[in-house]
Amino acid sequence: MARAEIVVDLGAIRDNVAALRARVDRSLMAVVKADGYGHGLVPSARAALDGGADMLGVAVLEEALALRAAGITAPVLAWLAVPGEELTDAVRKDVDISVNAPWAVTELRAAARAAGRPAAVHLKVDSGLSRGGATMEDWPQLVAAVLAGATAGELRPAAVWSHFAYADAPGHPTVAHQRKLFTEAADWAETQGLTGVIRHLANSAATLTSPEAWLDLVRPGVACYGLDPHGGDPAEYGLRPAMTVRAQVALVKRVPAGSGVSYGHEYTTTRPTGLALVPIGYAEGIPRNATNVGPVQVAGQRRRISGRVCMDQFVVDVGDDAVHPGDEVVLWGPGTAGEPTAQDWADAVGTIHYELVTRVGGRLTRRYVG
Repeated sequence: MARAEIVVDLGAIRDNVAALRARVDRSLMAVVKADGYGHGLVPSARAALDGGADMLGVAVLEEALALRAAGITAPVLAWLAVPGEELTDAVRKDVDISVNAPWAVTELRAAARAAGRPAAVHLKVDSGLSRGGATMEDWPQLVAAVLAGATAGELRPAAVWSHFAYADAPGHPTVAHQRKLFTEAADWAETQGLTGVIRHLANSAATLTSPEAWLDLVRPGVACYGLDPHGGDPAEYGLRPAMTVRAQVALVKRVPAGSGVSYGHEYTTTRPTGLALVPIGYAEGIPRNATNVGPVQVAGQRRRISGRVCMDQFVVDVGDDAVHPGDEVVLWGPGTAGEPTAQDWADAVGTIHYELVTRVGGRLTRRYVG
């Protein structure tokens, strides 16, 4: 047993993607950015493809090229680049690339000429998130630039797409408003000659709850890893969490009542008790603000972190229970054995499970099962 590890159930990822694919009856892009949401880029991608994913989505070009280097030939979209990035290798290796401004079109056309082949391009419109994508005012200029590249034989328009701001609140008025603006932008682009392209809009939340947003392709991310983007029970959608974070107890000792625990003595024992030392901390991505609130399962019992989370370790008050060095500590997992889930942690520390699963790492090893 490792000192501390992330256990990833690839069978869960495969089954989650299969469940999503069956739910929507559409083409599906499994998003594997951010090292597969902390689950491992290449193994997660392969599991998703085994589950029926038609395409993979990543944020940055390095992720797309890592998939190609691993021998993955499935279609891949990369959507986040800055001026001056090297695009030629990605074009040469058949990576679809998103553009949201004319400068990006200019650089992609140059890369296509250098690669000796047209670049597949997805045009992103900002339908209300005010993040990536061309605004409705700038959309005509972006469409014109891509059409010029297509006429020159340097670009192959593949898709028009956008991203929701509030899909995790299905009744929010922005959801319908964004769908309307996106449809207007895509329809207008079609009148200008941008024909034969697919449309995609639905993230995990919309994939689960907004059939009207499924269009030609859905692109779930966090749901592929068995987490509910709405913060509820993923089992309601036939999903199961794929990640377990666990460690071994490194030390158990008795201390008297009134003992201050960890830096700053933010926890003080109220009786003679046992303290268990767990050898992971914020260097492994455990939130420092889990001090006194982070839920853990130690030797099969739910408890809370006692005192401040340190760089390399934290302490748990285990009372008079029989806890021994080497006993298992589970920070989060699927919850099927009473252990906390990533959602429990998110609730405890005031964040979202997306952040937790993507931030853990550091000196944790990763082990694959399933």
